[in-house]
Amino acid sequence: MLTGHFYYIRDEYFRDFQDEKLMSNKEISQGQAHDRPCFYAFEDKKTGLFWLIPISSQVEKYEAIYDKKVAKYKRCDTLVFAEVLGYKKVFLLQNMCPISQQYIKNEYCNKAGEAVKVKFSVEKEVIKKAKRILAMHRKGIGLIFPDVIHLEKLLLQIKENV
Repeated sequence: MLTGHFYYIRDEYFRDFQDEKLMSNKEISQGQAHDRPCFYAFEDKKTGLFWLIPISSQVEKYEAIYDKKVAKYKRCDTLVFAEVLGYKKVFLLQNMCPISQQYIKNEYCNKAGEAVKVKFSVEKEVIKKAKRILAMHRKGIGLIFPDVIHLEKLLLQIKENV
């Protein structure tokens, strides 16, 4: 796994770490199999785990949520809008989760088979905000929907036993 790349999660992750607030795999869409959602990865160098941030194409829905948060709090770090493969997407930092390599299904690649990436400025913004949100979450400010602290502890226990 590499920071700044996009990945899909194996179904085993959702079986092993049951949290109703995790964005689960949606394999059937309009009668066809699809890997969704796609997750943007960054590494936590302290633990060796990665954190995955789901992206969504439901931009209008999240723009409305973003606008409400900015009106109320004067900022919104839980949503970041950016282009991915030429399309506007939203990074859902509020839904990020920890993961280890064993639960990665495959990497998101373009039609030429190349790893999908975003501009460096987007990568910097997303990771900076994700780290800030995670630090605030660790201090008890609930900005992330899944119980990521518990999930992280479980993943670290598995890592120790391997």
